[in-house]
Amino acid sequence: MSQPINNSAQTTLIRGARMAGGETSDILSANGVIVAVGADAAAQTGEQAEVVEADGLIALPGFVDLHTHLREPGREDAETIATGSAAAAAGGFTAVLAMANTSPVTDTAEAAERIAELGQRAGLVEVIPVGAVTAGLAGEQLAELGLMASSRARVRVFSDDGKCVHDSRVMRRALEYVKAFDGVISQHAQDPNLASKSSCCHEGELSGRLGLPGWPSIAEESIVARDVMLARHTGSRVHIAHVSTAGSVEVLRWAKAQGINVTAEVTPHHLMLTTDLLAAYDPVFKVNPPLRPAEDVEALRTALADGTIDAVATDHAPHVRHDKEHAFIDAAFGMLGLETALPVVCTAMVESGMMGWERVAKVMSIAPARIARLATQGRPLVPGAPANLTLVDPHRERVIDRSSSLSLSRNNPWHDRSLTGTVELTMLQGRITARQGNVLGSAYE
Repeated sequence: MSQPINNSAQTTLIRGARMAGGETSDILSANGVIVAVGADAAAQTGEQAEVVEADGLIALPGFVDLHTHLREPGREDAETIATGSAAAAAGGFTAVLAMANTSPVTDTAEAAERIAELGQRAGLVEVIPVGAVTAGLAGEQLAELGLMASSRARVRVFSDDGKCVHDSRVMRRALEYVKAFDGVISQHAQDPNLASKSSCCHEGELSGRLGLPGWPSIAEESIVARDVMLARHTGSRVHIAHVSTAGSVEVLRWAKAQGINVTAEVTPHHLMLTTDLLAAYDPVFKVNPPLRPAEDVEALRTALADGTIDAVATDHAPHVRHDKEHAFIDAAFGMLGLETALPVVCTAMVESGMMGWERVAKVMSIAPARIARLATQGRPLVPGAPANLTLVDPHRERVIDRSSSLSLSRNNPWHDRSLTGTVELTMLQGRITARQGNVLGSAYE
């Protein structure tokens, strides 16, 4: 249901862009499709084409976010599908998967179709609903998995994110059920018996010194280990959301070596921010799972570079001030991420020499689209492919200003930080949706 957005697709010639592989090329799009790449592109350009000068810019497939909280319905004071779509387009995304922990929960076909419909109305990115695994996120009865999958929304990713599907029997049944239509369960790996509701800081010397309830790594790692074994047993697909520990990386590396059908994502903030930032009790750094020590960050970076972790996903989690500005232990979990994902990945992974731009395209577009089974996203920029792309300036530095965000919320952990790499243009189905941080032609304007 989410695909037909193409209202007033443009004819556009992108001139002199650098492709992810390093070659320089022109790209011509018309009627929502890439029609020519290379020397032929300029020759086929008509008088009505808009020309985009892309000297020094890198052309990548449009980004796909597997993990976005858009808050609508229920918390439209923090974000709406329209404002979240605007932030996504400005960040280079052409598709986002909207998590199910809304109010009401996205646990029925009707609720999923409503999310997709609102995304189409916003018109800036494909908004693909994620269905809940269990009714009401209660962890007991399976939600309408089959009905959501067969609905017009065509849900393929299911998650109780914010909560763990901690009952092994329920998780097994969910994996067996979604296998019939090639679905995937995205697990928020957190054993509630090992990490209590009040846990809010990585368990270690710092949590003890700060007097904050500790969140041990094993609370995540034990669920990851259980779920990869359940995936092997059922032959179904499991996806591990926001991996945060070196131990989880070890389990994933072992599971992939065994041929188990498991994929995983890491957030931009877990690639750069460390638990020592909590020393000032600033609630903007309270996130679920918590920030981890530097050794975990290094393990996550290595795993993303070598393919053990498949994708970057933002876990964009907007909150209004009265939910976030509390004593650390009482503040809401979560950070903004859509508008800063590319510069964080560029700074942490490309500038450090750990990844090239072909790998960036893989982890921010190609792999997420494959995991979510999005046929029109994450495609190579070749003739005949949908014109979903992003132009990136790999060298431009920018100081992040939370007040300039297109999100309704301001819980931005990157405020006042200088990051390298900016999204200069985003194109969805041949239509330019954002340019230099400004959205074009949407319900948001």
